[in-house]
Amino acid sequence: MRTEHDAIGAVELPDSAYYGVQSKRARENFPMTGQLMHPYMIESLVTIKKAAAMANQRAGMLKPDIASAIIRACDEILNGKLRDQFIVDPIQGGAGTSANMNANEVVANRACEILGGKKGDNSVHPNDHVNMAQSTNDVFPSAGKLTALRLTEALLASIDRLISAFERKAQENARVMKLGRTQLQDAVPMFLGQEFKAHAHALRRCANRILRSRNELFELNLGATAIGTSINATDGYLECVVDILADLIGQPVKMADDLIDATQNADSFVAISSAVKNCALVMSKIANDMRLLSSGPCGGIEELRLPARQPGSSIMPGKINPVIPEVVTQAAFLVAGNDVTISMAVEAGQLELNAFEPVIFYCLFQSLEVLTHAADTFRERCVEGIMADVEHCREMLMKSTVIATALCPEIGHEQATAIVHKAQEEHRTVVEVAQEDLSMPREELEEIINNCLQARN
Repeated sequence: MRTEHDAIGAVELPDSAYYGVQSKRARENFPMTGQLMHPYMIESLVTIKKAAAMANQRAGMLKPDIASAIIRACDEILNGKLRDQFIVDPIQGGAGTSANMNANEVVANRACEILGGKKGDNSVHPNDHVNMAQSTNDVFPSAGKLTALRLTEALLASIDRLISAFERKAQENARVMKLGRTQLQDAVPMFLGQEFKAHAHALRRCANRILRSRNELFELNLGATAIGTSINATDGYLECVVDILADLIGQPVKMADDLIDATQNADSFVAISSAVKNCALVMSKIANDMRLLSSGPCGGIEELRLPARQPGSSIMPGKINPVIPEVVTQAAFLVAGNDVTISMAVEAGQLELNAFEPVIFYCLFQSLEVLTHAADTFRERCVEGIMADVEHCREMLMKSTVIATALCPEIGHEQATAIVHKAQEEHRTVVEVAQEDLSMPREELEEIINNCLQARN
């Protein structure tokens, strides 16, 4: 064991531990989720530490040997080492100070070893060296934005793959005639391909919203230090730190124009959360449509056949449930709930800082990952395997009174209404009554309907 001190007192730590006294206290004080920081968040924090060391060395504030040791320690962590030393819960008091200090302590103790010393000897100090020219208040939100950028990129890729799957289904079913419905009632004829195409367009619109809100994440408050005044940061550091970071991560991040504003306000996170929630709701609506159109198999709409993924009952033989659309909708519920939490936390910021970014990041990262998995699962396990019951779609359409709507341009609204009423009273189809009253062959009626649909496709 070794002993480390902070402003509160002494703490015993295992000799093998690279984390330090503040990380140990945080582990004990914040047993909130039972989870650890997101791996991307760890990498973002450590990348910022590396960029800061490079900037401070360039500014002449950090000795080359210490800077080199910090950079090497950061590279080792980025390559996968010492990840088990990041021990703090993602939801924590202190506006992320514990997460920042966890990174400072692990990097510093490994750098001490690199220079030939021992963990805890402070030859590389977690505050004076690793955290030089920084504060939790600029490091933590900047790391959150870098993490969200990576996760959003993955989400957009999964949405794009789902869009492509719906576009392929639209082409496959471009000429499958079916009932269009409003308020769950028969409305007008349409092609099944048009429904799938509409789903693709809705998701594309969602992706564009996410892209627009994602642009705000490129603006960082790194260099703001405590409240945006850049106290304890040199001009040389401020001139290069964000540019160095941009080179390290290969992303066009930039320093915010107003560092005080960027430190006080977390509205960029509610913007991306709102766009993600919007996408989740659209995805859930589509999933619910899949459930309705596949309902049955004998007592429902039965137009679509979803891939059978697992038995649907412990008591009803042969029952298959639409489990993939169901799980997509549950993912949407989770994302919507996270958005409420993020909105409340963004509003709760006070004066020069928002202390609630830990829960913002926890919820945002979860939403981004869950919706990414939902989109991929929806595509792989459901959409790509959807089959249309073409004959059943056509049969229901031809039995429905909506056929009269397509006939209106040919025979007028009044006569079409009379045909509908007669069909309903006599429990016959509109096509049968129209054949009889209009002396029109069935083939000609179907051609009118088909031409009407094609003109709008």
